[in-house]
Amino acid sequence: MATKNGKKEAIRLNHNLKILFYSHWMELLIRWLIGITFIYASYHKIVAPAHFAKIIYGYYLFPECIINLTAIILPYLELSSGIALILGIYPRSAMLILQTMLSVFMVALLINLIRGYNFDCGCFSFGERGYGYSVLGLFVRDLIYFILGLQSLFFNLPRKWCILQSGGLLKNIGPCRI
Repeated sequence: MATKNGKKEAIRLNHNLKILFYSHWMELLIRWLIGITFIYASYHKIVAPAHFAKIIYGYYLFPECIINLTAIILPYLELSSGIALILGIYPRSAMLILQTMLSVFMVALLINLIRGYNFDCGCFSFGERGYGYSVLGLFVRDLIYFILGLQSLFFNLPRKWCILQSGGLLKNIGPCRI
């Protein structure tokens, strides 16, 4: 808190940061970026769920009884949430789902970083090209996506290019607050 003439005032954000934080277009860009990223990430997992289950098992964090179910459900959750973000169908809910998944993944990465494990995360492909990911690099990448997603999650102005629900049909395109 800063004081001026005996009154406390909140420190104001830099004008440029305010413009970025409250920009409809920035929110749309972030929504599309994260939506496309998760749609792309879900592709390899949907095509090869058995291989994705092996990668989940390689984290050494989850009980064996839920790994196969997770490998089947998680990619479709990523795909549907990514599509919902791009189309603007309940964008806040879709972003909350993706932010939760990012949070869980970042915790898993931190645990394996502390353990000293280096592994294929299974995010975009299954390491077939021999490229090894740095766990710290994966964590930083996901942290950037998480921070960007917070802007869209807490965006409280009318959103651009959202599909509104009217009478159960998704047909109106315009600003929405959902």
